[in-house]
Amino acid sequence: MLKKSISTVALASLIAAACISSDDPNKRTKQGAAVGAATGAVVGAVVGHQKDKKTEGAAIGAVAGAGIGALIGRKMDKQQQELEQLQGVEVTRPAEDRIDLAIRNEILFDVDSATLRPRARATLDELADVFKKYPDTTLRIEGHADSTGTYAHNQRLSDRRAEAVQNYLATRGVSDARIYAVGYGETEPRASNATAEGRQLNRRVEISVKATEG
Repeated sequence: MLKKSISTVALASLIAAACISSDDPNKRTKQGAAVGAATGAVVGAVVGHQKDKKTEGAAIGAVAGAGIGALIGRKMDKQQQELEQLQGVEVTRPAEDRIDLAIRNEILFDVDSATLRPRARATLDELADVFKKYPDTTLRIEGHADSTGTYAHNQRLSDRRAEAVQNYLATRGVSDARIYAVGYGETEPRASNATAEGRQLNRRVEISVKATEG
């Protein structure tokens, strides 16, 4: 019976998420609510099972989960809209609770350097302002390089560039506890390194903004 209580509410919530129109301006928030409802139903049913009130527990959990999911969805929607206003920052939304940012290398660093350019500081200042408005997220900063130079050199360079962005955001008031920096060297290219255009695309810093509950 516990499995039946969970599956009934959770399945209904997930079907609701799948049926939301792609043209709906509130799609993200509604999908977040539906997924949150499914998660809450599972938790609520387990709690209810312990109290021999399985159906009631699932229903209560679904309501609570829907509220949390919708709140997270709204916050991420607003943050995405603000980030899309920034110059030189490519914004994508691969998941309801995640926003990915790609910053062109020519904005941030000179060739073969991990020292931030003056223009980079202006861009990162704007990013920091947005990040501080939405503290319920973690920030994964990824450094990437092209294949020019040795593998070891490119790895060190990407590490240092990711750390430079991390350190600068921290000086602008973004909590260091939210930030994790990692370098990938030349291992995750976006384009072919055989052309100058491809190498330029591969020299970049990406920031993955992940929502936390709250």
